[in-house]
Amino acid sequence: MSAQARTPVGRAVRLLGGFLGLFFLSSLAVALLHGRTGGRFGLGSGPVVAVVPVEGEIVRSDDFVETMRDLRDEEGVAAVVLRVDSPGGGVAPSQEMYAAVRDLAAKKPVVASLGSVAASGGYYVASATDEIVASPGSLTGSIGVILSLTNVSGLLEKIGVQPDVLKAGSRKDMGSPFRALSPEDRKVFQEMLDQVHGQFIEAVAAGRKMDVAAMRKLADGRVYTGQQAKELGLVDRLGGLQEAVRAAAARAGVEGEPEMEMRRPSRRPWWLRAVVGQEAEAPVEPPLAALLGRLAQGVGRGGDARGGLLWRAPLATDGLRW
Repeated sequence: MSAQARTPVGRAVRLLGGFLGLFFLSSLAVALLHGRTGGRFGLGSGPVVAVVPVEGEIVRSDDFVETMRDLRDEEGVAAVVLRVDSPGGGVAPSQEMYAAVRDLAAKKPVVASLGSVAASGGYYVASATDEIVASPGSLTGSIGVILSLTNVSGLLEKIGVQPDVLKAGSRKDMGSPFRALSPEDRKVFQEMLDQVHGQFIEAVAAGRKMDVAAMRKLADGRVYTGQQAKELGLVDRLGGLQEAVRAAAARAGVEGEPEMEMRRPSRRPWWLRAVVGQEAEAPVEPPLAALLGRLAQGVGRGGDARGGLLWRAPLATDGLRW
């Protein structure tokens, strides 16, 4: 084929490459601007109160932590409201979220608005804010720790299955579903639970500016209504989301009716994080391996696919109903 015949094709390829390059650079610029302005692109009429939902069981914290960091550095956001509707969840992610809220609250006012349920780990996160607003019928509190284990040794014996477990370390198989807990096992687990419970009590006492001894009396794991929590000092005032937004705006010195903007915790795309220097996503686990891993964890942990210590209300509920 002659050079003249190849020229139009080469021009088309170069044109397409240039277009794709321009598209990528434009997308990158828009994404970076979106991350700095929260999607407002400088068109807002004034400072806003960002509302960040904390919904469902707490199993991970990275999205939330990244969002808190972005809101801390965003000039257009005057204050933040956490709309908490969660029964709690894992201890470690709850602690990371608590720390991220405290870091944000050091720079901007942060108010918690409790929805139907803000219990256990959900309340733990809320206690890091400057003020907590709850509806009278919100369910909150549940300041405690739970570790569920399952013993299937009797079932295995009935069906003729004999497990063989090899271990190095006398306590390595503590909590195994294939044997009952020994008294020594129970003592070790209880000491661990008591320590984590103490961490919970000290953190919420610090966040609520309450005496640790007074908080300990309220921290027997029971759930309180919003009205009860207000009387006990676990909540500052009764009201809904709008009251929380107004309270946050007032703390930030915003005059008039505040502008509210919803911000759902989400991470930046992997390619953007790679460009700006943040870590890439973890490798995706094969579906079958992930399923088998969840099943293996669920057996021996009360069916909880994630396992581990939980700051979570023990009963599945979406709040009081009339």
